[in-house]
Parts: sequence; C-alpha cells; structure tokens
Amino acid sequence: MTPTFLHRYPLLVIVLAQLCGTSLWFSVNGVGLSLSRDLSFSEADLGRLTLTVQSGFIAGTLFIATTGLADRFRASHIFAASCLAGALTNAGFVLVADQMPLALTLRFLTGLCLAGIYPLGMKLVIGWTPRYTGAALAWLVGMLTLGTALPHLLRGSTLGFPWEWSLLGASILALLGGMGIFILGDGPHLPPSSGKARLLDGLAALREPRFRAVAGGYFGHCWELYAFWTLTPFLVAREVGRLDAQEAWIPWLSFTVIALGLVGCVGGGSLSRRLGSLWVARRALAASGLICLAYPLMTWLPPELLLGLLAVWGLTVIADSPQFSALAAASAPRERVGSTLAVMNAVGFALTIPAISLTTAFWELQGAWVLWWLLPGPILGLWVLRPLKLHDPASEGAAR
Repeated sequence: MTPTFLHRYPLLVIVLAQLCGTSLWFSVNGVGLSLSRDLSFSEADLGRLTLTVQSGFIAGTLFIATTGLADRFRASHIFAASCLAGALTNAGFVLVADQMPLALTLRFLTGLCLAGIYPLGMKLVIGWTPRYTGAALAWLVGMLTLGTALPHLLRGSTLGFPWEWSLLGASILALLGGMGIFILGDGPHLPPSSGKARLLDGLAALREPRFRAVAGGYFGHCWELYAFWTLTPFLVAREVGRLDAQEAWIPWLSFTVIALGLVGCVGGGSLSRRLGSLWVARRALAASGLICLAYPLMTWLPPELLLGLLAVWGLTVIADSPQFSALAAASAPRERVGSTLAVMNAVGFALTIPAISLTTAFWELQGAWVLWWLLPGPILGLWVLRPLKLHDPASEGAAR
C-alpha cells in the first residue's frame, strides 16, 4: 500500500495495525494446550504467563503516563517501535519456553511493548477521526479483540506443525502493523506535544465526577474481560470433551468465541451513534454480567447450547470497552488525553491480575463455578455508573 492510500483510509490502517500488534498479547495462550503436552505446563503455569504480560502492560502504561511519552512524542513512532520490540520478545519466547524464569521475563517485556500499542492506538484514532469517536474506537477495540483471538486461529491452522510456528507468525504480524503505522504517521487533529508531564497530570481527570463514574465502569469491565478470555480455551475444551469431538476443534472454537467480540464492538459502535456511548456501555455490561451469573447454573445443558452461550458472552463482554474509552476521552483534558487513557488502562489492567489469578488457580478445583469470581466486576461497574444520565451531553457527545 502506498502512503497516499494509507492516508486516504487512516482508520482502516490503524485498526489493522492494532489487530497485528495485539496478536502478541495472548500468543502463548493460543498454544497453551501444546505447551501443556510438550512442556508439561499446568493451567496455573499458563495463568502465570498471562499475568506476567498484564503486569508488563501495567508497568508500561504507568511509565508512559509518568514520563509523558504518550503526549510528548509522536504516537506513530512509539507504536511502531513497540511493535518491533514486541515482535522480538515474543519470538524470543520460543528459545526459552522451557526455562520458566526467562519465559516470564520475556512475557513481561512483551507486556511493556503492548503498552505502546493499545493506548497509543486509541490516541491515533482520536487524532485521525475526531468525529464519531465511539464508533471509531469500536473498530479499534474490535481489532484488539480479534488480535486476542488470532493466536487460537494461528494454532488451529498450524495443527500438526510445531507450536513455535504460531508464535513466530504473531511476531511477523506485529512487524507489519508497526510498519503501516510508521508510514501513516500521526493525525492532524491532536494538540501539539505539551512538554514534560507528571503522573498527576494523567490523574487530573479523576477530579471530574463524570470521569470517575466512567472509569469505575471500565474497571468493573476489566475485572471480567481478561479472565474470561483466559478461561475460554478451558471452557471450550470442557464442552468439546463432552461432545467426544477431536481436540483440533478447541483452538477454532476458542477463536470464534473471542473473535465474536469484534461484532459486538462494531455493533455497539453503530448503536452509539444514535443512542450514545453510555446507553451501549450499560447494556453490554449488564448482558455479560447476566451470562456470568447464569453459566455455572447451566452446565447440565447440552454442550452445543453452552458453546452457543459462550459465543453470546464473547459478543457482549467487550462491546462496552470502546464506549468507556470514548466517554473517558470526552471527559479528559484534551492536552493530556494520552496520559489519562494510559493511567485508566493501567488501573483497569491491574484489576485483571487478581481475577486471572483466582480463576486459573481454582479451575481444577471448582470448574465452571470459578466464573462467579468474575461477578463483582459487572455488578460494581453498573453500580458506579448509576449517577450518569443518558442525556448528559458528554455521554451522548462522546459517541460523535
């Protein structure tokens, strides 16, 4: 693609780059069953590797917010450099997978690199498409979702080949995504760099009650989301086993459940243009919370129905995320939008750590009942959103 083409369709370039870059996030989970078979990894080991990526992402977002990198330097350059570094650390895992300390170190570094991809991708969207932010961010988060699912697709399409192929494929995709953003550059609708920043600048929006409510809803969403994505292969494997189907179905079905979040994000983004981001966020969070409550009570149902319920959960569990980001961007100081979103991401992802820890540690003991550990997220998220009014201009305007 030529630069002229790239600048004609900037949103397409950004969301495809996000897809490629975020394929690094769950690359190890995509080959989790192979690691369990070949290297004797347990569910707890896979959980530790996921938690380490989350920890690296949190540390990276806090570093970006503290140093002001998100607002002092070109977002496209940070994004591209992060894709390059992330591709290298992800590929390096192949060499040290059987040495857990080194494996955990490289996954932590991969998380650090992702901090330069996801929040900066949101800033790039705002810089290129200032109108209909909720709908535009829906595509971005949808591609994050598809990027999360992509390792399962890569594994499903390389069954019979060494699991290393899937990881190296994710690294190649990240390189392509970084290259596209480097050529595209920053958008014309962002304020100029604002000089040295402090962590408190990223927290400044918390003085605004509306932002606090939005951030609280986002935090509840985060508690549920990544633990659900981590458990998806386990839940799918349970139903595939009940069907006496081939193990080869597990990565394909896991990909489908997670990837359906793209449909939820884009559909929610379209609704946000008419009904507002707050309307969409509340209903998506309520729907995923109801499924979380009901699923452990329905494990006696035929496996086909439970796989269908997982698909609906995958559709709804992420649909609120871009709308929370749009609402937060509308409430944040414009000159510090990068730092503010980075801090919000850091706190939200910090909450994924106990959720993933609890569910992966208790999976063997509790089975599907571990899903109830996720319920506090949707419940508390909906509770803190109560003060917001549907006809608040910021709540509706965030989608425009």
